[in-house]
Amino acid sequence: MARGAGKGAHFLAKQILDLIREARFEVGYHLREQQLADLLGVSRTPVRAAMTVLESLGVIEARRNQGFFLIKPADGTHRVELDLPVSGDEALYSQLVTDRLAGRVPASLTQTDIAQRYGVDRVTMTRALSRLSEDGLIARNKGHGWSFQPSLDSAITLRSSYDFRMTIEPAGLLLATFAPDRSALERCRREHILLTSQLGLNGASPKQLFDTDANFHEMLAEFSGNAFMHQSMQQQNRLRRLLEFRGYENRRRIKEWCGEHLRIIDAILANDMTLAADSMREHLSRAFRLVDEEPVPVVRPGIGDIPHTAAKAPGGARRATRIARPAAARS
Repeated sequence: MARGAGKGAHFLAKQILDLIREARFEVGYHLREQQLADLLGVSRTPVRAAMTVLESLGVIEARRNQGFFLIKPADGTHRVELDLPVSGDEALYSQLVTDRLAGRVPASLTQTDIAQRYGVDRVTMTRALSRLSEDGLIARNKGHGWSFQPSLDSAITLRSSYDFRMTIEPAGLLLATFAPDRSALERCRREHILLTSQLGLNGASPKQLFDTDANFHEMLAEFSGNAFMHQSMQQQNRLRRLLEFRGYENRRRIKEWCGEHLRIIDAILANDMTLAADSMREHLSRAFRLVDEEPVPVVRPGIGDIPHTAAKAPGGARRATRIARPAAARS
């Protein structure tokens, strides 16, 4: 990864990478800075910074007095993982939620507690707490300090998440404002087909699997034309990344949801929005059933805030066991 490259360079590098995949450029193709700048609506300087990022990843090479040339086949770029630099507040956000779910921090914390435990400055802490509050994961106490919301400590967190998504995602597909980008859908379709072909070879990393899954749902929410739906899906994906990321190991289920995603994409491309909505509802319903059948890591309030796993007891009640494991990848 290019040293010193910021988020803007990485974001632009991802756009260029998408362009390479979409256009299916051949090895040796000359990527001209001015042409890319015109296509992306930026100047040559940020394009040059983005190209440096891609060069560090082995996608392109710089030739003296000639420019940048593609050295990796377009189809091979699907395995390139382009991570945006994580800011301090994003890292603190993730660590606070992860530590709470694992029972390493109590339900209520003061800013002094956070600063001492994580060694962060006030600005970073304020931004992280603000994001956690916006996502409904933490609330300011009446006196001083902050408390995690009960939803983060509950065995029904994932089930509640899917229940919410089953309400809004199919509905979003049926809105009059839904306006799909066909080229983006076609690109997403190819990514899913390629991902399916890689599963048996263990060629796809958990991050690649999660990103493909999450981006699909976020893309459709954006197509809805409803800003609230799009923002809600972004919030759900942030929560899913924390709760489900390590569970992307069930290759059979991953192949299934890839197929389910493809059926939804095909229905949208055919302009059959009723079928798309029904397929989305069935897709999420299947995932919901998996959530209900499997133990879900949960923090129970009490001495030491010890993590437990909720399991069904006779009669439908839930009892706590000491065995916790990551939730399986569900979509």
